[in-house]
Amino acid sequence: MIINAENLILGRLGAFVAKKSLLGEEIRIVNCKDAVIIGKEEAILERYKQRQRRTTPRKGPFIPKTPERFVKRAIRGMLPYKKARGRAAFKRILCYSSTPESLKSKEIGTIESLNVLQTENVNFIKVQSICRHLGGK
Repeated sequence: MIINAENLILGRLGAFVAKKSLLGEEIRIVNCKDAVIIGKEEAILERYKQRQRRTTPRKGPFIPKTPERFVKRAIRGMLPYKKARGRAAFKRILCYSSTPESLKSKEIGTIESLNVLQTENVNFIKVQSICRHLGGK
């Protein structure tokens, strides 16, 4: 299954992908940089900056600074990662910042129920903006 994450809410996308992966399905997520997090931009950025300041430089926990790793780390939090079946499910998930050449010819689906632009007057911020604010390129 190939999912286009453009304008999809990250939490809902992560829960959907985690459930499908635990059932044994291979999942590829494209356009991770365009996934969104709902809320006021200043509050979200402050929360991640505070989390970054809280970490010890060498010991972690580490916050990913690239969009594909950021999304994959959010999905990992929704899996029983410390158990064998959770680790196996996590390996079945691949994230891409944009659409790679190998997947352009295949059918890319989206999940309309997770789309943020269906409702009006929603405050949100894209994953790419968060990663840039944290020091990513």
